[in-house]
Formats: sequence, structure tokens, C-alpha cells
Amino acid sequence: MRNKIVLGVIGADVHAVGNQILNYAFTDAGFHVVNLGVMVSQEEFIEAAIESDADAILVSSLYGHGELDCQGLREKCDEAGLKDILLYVGGNIVVGKQPFEEVEKRFKAMGFDRVFGPGTPPEVDIAALKEDLNWPKE
Repeated sequence: MRNKIVLGVIGADVHAVGNQILNYAFTDAGFHVVNLGVMVSQEEFIEAAIESDADAILVSSLYGHGELDCQGLREKCDEAGLKDILLYVGGNIVVGKQPFEEVEKRFKAMGFDRVFGPGTPPEVDIAALKEDLNWPKE
């Protein structure tokens, strides 16, 4: 069975290249990807996750305002009946240069299961998701 994920670039961000790279990488790794593209609202992520019965929502952001755009997403997922859905976020998700450990701590406090910094290779995300979804070892 293929695990389903919802992928998109949150907020007013229009950076499409990274989104396409992740779409290809996750599809190639055996995931069924619902790719929402760019400029995706929290509500669109949630609606797509419900419609597709997704196991995870992967939020990408490159324009630096991901922290603002992601606030409250976990709570909205919970309210929509998605209490068990995995939430991942990655990219250039904060304004300016900040220690990644601090950024990761803030996003985890917002309810994200995994946080990935700028330039993280897709293989790292894929391995983490397979681990979190208890895929059989290859």
C-alpha cells in the first residue's frame, strides 16, 4: 500500500522549484503525492488531507515567513479530525539567520513532528517519513 502525503508551499510563497523536486522525490520513493503547488492556505492543506485520507502534510516555505504562515496549523488539523496526521515543515522557514536548533524547537512547540532546514536533501525527508510511518526496512 502506498502512503499518501499532501505537499505544498504555504502562504504567499511562490517558490515552485523545490516543490517540484520534492514531488518527484517522494513519488519516486513510492508515496502517493497530492501536490497542491504554491500559495497554499492552511485550509487547503487540511481539505486535501481529508479528501485523500493522507498520512502526512508536508509544508514547504522559502520566502522566510513560514513561522507566521504555520501558526495554528496543528490546532486546525485537530479540529478537523486529523489528530494523528504527521506534520512536516521545511525550507527557509524563518526570517534572517537563526540557529536551527531554536527554529526547530519553536516549530515543534507549534505541533510539527519534523522540521527541516534550508538545503535538506529530499532523501533525509523521505527516510524520516518512512521511519515515522513504520515502513518495512529495505
